[in-house]
Amino acid sequence: MSTRRENRRGLRAKVLGLLRSEDIRQGPGALNSLPIHQTINALFSFLPNPEPMIRWAAVTALGSLVSKLAGQDMEQARKIMRRLMWQLNDESGGIGWGCPEAMGEIMASHNGLANEFAHILVSYVRKDGNFLEYQPLQQGVIWGIARLAQVRSHLVKDAVPHLLPFLQSGDAMLRGLTVWALGMLGEKGVQPEIELLAHDSSEVEIYVDRQLLRWQVKELVEQAIARIDEVQH
Repeated sequence: MSTRRENRRGLRAKVLGLLRSEDIRQGPGALNSLPIHQTINALFSFLPNPEPMIRWAAVTALGSLVSKLAGQDMEQARKIMRRLMWQLNDESGGIGWGCPEAMGEIMASHNGLANEFAHILVSYVRKDGNFLEYQPLQQGVIWGIARLAQVRSHLVKDAVPHLLPFLQSGDAMLRGLTVWALGMLGEKGVQPEIELLAHDSSEVEIYVDRQLLRWQVKELVEQAIARIDEVQH
């Protein structure tokens, strides 16, 4: 038993070292050479890490490895998705740090899982669904929806009316993420509501293309409108 624990600790330390490396931004790389199930378990433990880039690197790596797992054993990949969902359930006794972000990244990486679970991710912003009340989790869900919309926007189009109320949030991060998500979704009809934030100078930091980028909300408004116009033409 102690040897097994030591092996787990050793693997976790190795995974952490790889998450800290710059190479993780290029893809999972060396993580692919580690045992996939144990590595995925280790990655779960880094989702609540206090260092932002460790958390985000874990999210990115989960997207890649769970997608790889789905190619080998779809049912095992579904179990990972259900595990993420369970951690967002009140009955789990946990908070679910990083879980909606991981769900979004996994579905952006694998079409089959996206087709099965996209509606669950959207349900977390629906007042008539599994609405999450806690602001940090709301931020995670909106990021996850935006990330999935980057690749398969048709699967999360029905999130649009449920995202709009977040534009009026007192939390700048929620406003910024919502603008970003609506831009990715490319719905022309939301442009007037996005434009109401055209003078919002609040700064937010968003993980995009494997790096943390800082913008003012009004800059995100410009980007979103440009993207909506591009999609419509």
